[in-house]
Order: sequence, then structure tokens, then C-alpha cells
Amino acid sequence: MKLYASSYYPAFKCIADKCKHSCCIGWEIDIDSDTLKHYETMTHPYGEVIRTSIDYEGDPHFRLTPGERCPHLKENGLCEIILRAGESCLCEICKEHPRFYHETSRGMEVGLGMACEEACRLILDSEDYTSFICLSADGEEESEFSFDTLPHRERLYKLLSKEIPFSERLEEIQSLYGVTSKILSDPEWHALLEELEYLDDAHKELFSCYSSTAVPGKEQALERTLAYFIFRHLTPAEDFEDLKASLGFCLFCTHLLCSMTNTHPGYSTADLARILSEELEYSTDNTDTIKSVFF
Repeated sequence: MKLYASSYYPAFKCIADKCKHSCCIGWEIDIDSDTLKHYETMTHPYGEVIRTSIDYEGDPHFRLTPGERCPHLKENGLCEIILRAGESCLCEICKEHPRFYHETSRGMEVGLGMACEEACRLILDSEDYTSFICLSADGEEESEFSFDTLPHRERLYKLLSKEIPFSERLEEIQSLYGVTSKILSDPEWHALLEELEYLDDAHKELFSCYSSTAVPGKEQALERTLAYFIFRHLTPAEDFEDLKASLGFCLFCTHLLCSMTNTHPGYSTADLARILSEELEYSTDNTDTIKSVFF
């Protein structure tokens, strides 16, 4: 099966100790079964340290230290497992983050999640989000799909890249698909946002500024962010109703980011986009709660 990626994808590389928002802090790191078997039989001197750091309650995962840090994260921001035993000893989630995958009508696609600050920088700096490249091809036939989202994504990208004010582009998209975040009033959205689960409760305050009438101020960043949300959330839709709900989620997140950039000028757009991503789209429950409004 062919593997496709956005044109900016090959430029991604983990910035490790230079990262200000490490994915090794604040997240429970699950260990996949293959890696767990490797750890349990590992003869490398660091193997025993790894084994004593594993919590088997529920899905096996690393037992976080104070400050919710991975036990193998050094103070300088580097990974002890990589330094001692090599990158091949990482569990699957650590090797793959922040990548995500979709199976589409033309093959598999891989993308980068915006919760990663380096991925977020690449997404916001990308000049051509409509361009995809083929990373590999093994000769297998393309899969048959009962519902193909790629023509919809292409249509949305054409609308999104039009040289008219961003607010007019949003109106065209909403009109074409009959989806609008005004399905709820602003107070109703505020109540819904208040009830979501948060990694950091301080982010509730950041999100409380939501306004459906916020005037887009940083149009290029909003355009590229919406293109990313469409790529990530609309592409795997299973039918047209799911596609509309996914588009609703994308539009709501864009309106929320617009409101945040207007209200919190002390934050960079990239930081606000990253926070929005980690709190809303990296929580399946939060994503599903927002999407359910549009069904």
C-alpha cells in the first residue's frame, strides 16, 4: 500500500531537549505488548531499571514521577532509554508520537499532530498544505472504500485557499456543507467547554473567551490550522453524517483559536494552537463530545 504525507512531513524531527513542552511530561505512557515482552527479557544493564519503572495496573505503562514526568526523562530533557539502550528500545507510542495514520482510497496517509510544538511550528509555517508526497509504495492495490473523503477534502482545500477574507471562506464552507458552530449559542458552548476533561485546568480560562463572532486577525495561521484539522479529522470519516460532524469539530476549533488569539495576545498563535490540540483533539472523549453536537 502506498504511504502519503503532507509535503512538510519529511522536515519533522524531534527537538528533544530543546522542546519546551515535552511529550514525556503530563501524559501516561502506555507500553505496547511487543515492547513489553522485550523489556521483560532485556539483558541490557538498563533493562532492570526499565522493568522496575513499569506499572501493570490496567494497561502496562511507565509509573510517572513527581511532576508527572516519565521516569526515564533526564533533567536535561533527554531520554535515558535512548541514551543507554538505543532508540530501538522505545515503546511504540514513543517512536510514533506525534504521528497519526489514516487509511484512504489511495493508500495510507501519515500526519503530524499539533500537540507537538515542533509539528505545530511546521504546520503553521507550511506554505502549501494541499500538497502531498508519496513516501513509499509496495505495489499492493488500493483499498475499496464505500465512502471516499478525499474529494471532499480537495473541495474544502480549494475553498480554503481562495484569495478572499478568511471569514468569507468560512461562510462558503459552512454553506456548502450546512454546518455551523452557531448550532449552539456562545453560553451553551461555554458550558460545554467547562465540563470537558483537562490536562491543565488553567486552560479552561483560556477557552472561556470563545465567541462565534470573533473577527479573524491572523488569517494565515487560522487557514493552515483549519487545513490541518480537516486533514486529521475529516479524512477518516465513515459516512457523510460523520464527515459533517467532523467538519463541525474542525470549524468550532478554528473559531475557538480565533477567539483565543484575539483575547490572549500574550500567547503566540503556535502556543495557543498547541494547547487547543492537546486538550481537545488528543482527548477522544473531548473530541467525541464536541462532534456529537453536530450529529
